[in-house]
Amino acid sequence: MEKKNYTSQDVAEVAGVSQSTVSRVFAGNTNVSEKKRKKILAAAEKLGYKPNAHARSLITRKTMMIGIVMRNIRNPFYSAVLEIFHNRLSALGYHLIFINSENEEIQESEVTQLLEYNIEGVIITDALLSSSASEKFKRYGIVVVLFNRYTEQLESSAVFCDNYLAAKQIATYLVELGHQSFAFVSGPSDTSTTIDRLKGFKEVLRERGIKNLMIEPGNYTFESGFKAAQELITRNKNIDCIFCGNDIIALGVMDAIRTMGLRIPEDVSVVGFDNIRMAEWPSYSLTTWEQPLEEMVDTTVELLVNEIGDTTAQPQTVMMKGHLVVRNTVRSRK
Repeated sequence: MEKKNYTSQDVAEVAGVSQSTVSRVFAGNTNVSEKKRKKILAAAEKLGYKPNAHARSLITRKTMMIGIVMRNIRNPFYSAVLEIFHNRLSALGYHLIFINSENEEIQESEVTQLLEYNIEGVIITDALLSSSASEKFKRYGIVVVLFNRYTEQLESSAVFCDNYLAAKQIATYLVELGHQSFAFVSGPSDTSTTIDRLKGFKEVLRERGIKNLMIEPGNYTFESGFKAAQELITRNKNIDCIFCGNDIIALGVMDAIRTMGLRIPEDVSVVGFDNIRMAEWPSYSLTTWEQPLEEMVDTTVELLVNEIGDTTAQPQTVMMKGHLVVRNTVRSRK
């Protein structure tokens, strides 16, 4: 055959069915007999036919495209998140449009870019969604689900770890091991993750009558953790434990402590949050809090797909628990 760009009509002629039946098969419609489906797939394979996603979207009005907005892609936690989302959505036939936001808040140009792709839904990870951006997505019928964060001001589904409870359990663990002088290296102060982790940590210390808590702002980066540890220990050499807003901060904190001639955990205990792959490297062996990452992604995808398929579905907030992973960066002070 000399013809190279075959159409669904060509497949229909070879299979001896109508063009509409071919379209239904490739659209995933189950209302086609198994015998016809096999004939169509065999004809398509013989011709080397691949359905045109754009043409199909014009017919079905479904692009099968999902946007995901991520700001801190250098954080290994979010690179792992992106990989899992890609695998889950691809298995469902969706295509992922990735936006690497350069600002804490999603910009108008990024919203416009997503709208140009006619996405059906968008997942917001570590970027802030303004009320104006939220309204624009809502106006165009685009489903929004927040991942690893929430906001009470916006009507969007959200899936996140119980950061408040996690921080309380971390603080309790450190207090019961006899630590006396505490420090917290945070992420951006206006995110729900930072707010809840700090709130839970402070609450336990207050209940135990401990007032020695130093707070140093970070930015969920290795560099901010390194700098924060230098400043904390320079100001107070009696600090005996540092709770870090995430693991990548903790790795920076650990390297800074070592360059200052101190030992971990003999002199200073360090706890992280997320349990990224690097946390278990022998050179770090970091005690940390593990978020139920795969379950969080699965729930996010389920909410997203359900809301895309049911315009009457109400936004849901799903909070999940994690657990402490004990390694070698914390010791008893008793």
